[in-house]
Amino acid sequence: MSKNIIICGVGGQGTVLAAKVLSQAAIANGERVLSAETIGMAQRGGSVVSHVRIGGDVYSPLVPQGQADVLIAFEAAEAVRNIAYLKQGGTVIVNKKVVQPVTASLSGKAFDENEMIAYLEKVAAKVVAVDTDEACHQLGSSKVVNMVLLGAASHAGLIDIDQLKAAIKALVKPDFYELNLRAVDWK
Repeated sequence: MSKNIIICGVGGQGTVLAAKVLSQAAIANGERVLSAETIGMAQRGGSVVSHVRIGGDVYSPLVPQGQADVLIAFEAAEAVRNIAYLKQGGTVIVNKKVVQPVTASLSGKAFDENEMIAYLEKVAAKVVAVDTDEACHQLGSSKVVNMVLLGAASHAGLIDIDQLKAAIKALVKPDFYELNLRAVDWK
């Protein structure tokens, strides 16, 4: 049985590392993994979408629309933008924070995270909204949003925590390993 995961956010949030950690965890468990990223102006805060497909019956790295079991969104507007990937009965793990795009700032029409979360709750079977600002404040670093969200996916039963921690050890620099473990365990 395959598992399709979409990870979305904006450039600089750590979506690509999160996809690598998920992929490494599945590979270490003996599973077949295909993944790909679509990156648009990522250095300037543009959209980043990572596709992670796990399972023996997967033949393309891109998740078809309406087939993602899980949507992990590092930013609420990106969750809304990518909701078409989520399958009926799928789960959304979403950062409550909205990164205001320049166009919204210039037009004076700010994005409202509460409206976006409410919309997601209407269209998804399950939504786990995470206050990553609070998590990062408690952890003492703003660089672990990606691991906090992967931890939330694990706490929701979507990712095995031990495999996740082993993948973090394999991929994260030793100086940041303990911080990333604390981030995965944050609730």
